[in-house]
Amino acid sequence: MKSQTLIFDLDDTLIQCNEYFREATNKFANQIHEWFPSVSIEEINEKQLEIDVKSVEENGLNSARFPESLVSTYVFFSERHNREVKESEVQRIRTIGQSVFQVEVQPLPHMYEALNELQEDGHQLYLFTGGDEANQNRKVHQLELFTYFEDRIFIFNYKNTDALKKVLDKIECDYDATWVIGNSLRTDILPGLELGLNTIHIPAELEWNYNNNIETNVQNNGKMRTLKSLRELPQFIRENSYERCE
Repeated sequence: MKSQTLIFDLDDTLIQCNEYFREATNKFANQIHEWFPSVSIEEINEKQLEIDVKSVEENGLNSARFPESLVSTYVFFSERHNREVKESEVQRIRTIGQSVFQVEVQPLPHMYEALNELQEDGHQLYLFTGGDEANQNRKVHQLELFTYFEDRIFIFNYKNTDALKKVLDKIECDYDATWVIGNSLRTDILPGLELGLNTIHIPAELEWNYNNNIETNVQNNGKMRTLKSLRELPQFIRENSYERCE
């Protein structure tokens, strides 16, 4: 078995993430519904997602984006219903949004087992994640992921093909023996495929619509594999060493 280069996503691939955002948006939607009873929870969620996705496209994955998308949604409904925007309510909404960056993150099932096995098998492990450095490093430190990735951690506000290319230029890997592993078709799998890498899609149990809402049909690409969980990953890599990469 030849050593492979494995480039991991962090959020919802190795650790819980969207679960915390879903809890915050549910709390937010219930609060807005209490202030605006005529507005349905569904409509509130749709507007917040619309604002949030637009903000991602304009500003990247910076942590400040999410709380401000909640505030903007609150302001939208306030203006539409001719209701005063109150600073106390703005702060309450912002606090809900900021809570996701204060929670103690949890690993996904089998994370440590998978990373231990892959490390013992001699593979080079890299972390390629989107967001701001302070928040992403907080998660890495909480779960002691430096044990596996050391200084091979790359954090980008815009996580896309250009960002992945910068990573590849730095690590100088063999593309045929390199795998991008993640839950997001948009920010993990598609960039890997566009650069000619092997990719492993591990769908998240709870997914953010932005991640997989892409026009390009990646399902039929020969360099994409799909696994159900991290538990399957070490054996899969053993069975798909350099000689068997397509």
